[in-house]
Amino acid sequence: MLFIQYPKCTTCQKAKKWLEDNNIEFTDRHIKDQNPTFDELKQWHQMSGLPLKKFFNTSGMLYKSMNLKDKLPSMTEDEQLELLASDGMLVKRPILIGDGFVLVGFKPEEWKAKLI
Repeated sequence: MLFIQYPKCTTCQKAKKWLEDNNIEFTDRHIKDQNPTFDELKQWHQMSGLPLKKFFNTSGMLYKSMNLKDKLPSMTEDEQLELLASDGMLVKRPILIGDGFVLVGFKPEEWKAKLI
């Protein structure tokens, strides 16, 4: 499994500890150093079944400073994916990618249902 996270993010820290506590093997990837690509995001979005908006870090400073709440509705899906691929800080985290599933954000009960 691929665990995409930002080390300073407390939610990411909790998710990583949860994975370790449950002896779940994963590959760690720093979202700022290795931003997800357009193609990765497109694939994950399709696998997740979630609305694309769920992939945006809506509580982040960059999201707010770019006024994306107002801009996203008029953007195409490809434009939104390009935007997400442009800066890891726009992407909601953590993201856990496994065989046939994608979990966005950390909800322990959701992760437990999928992984244990």
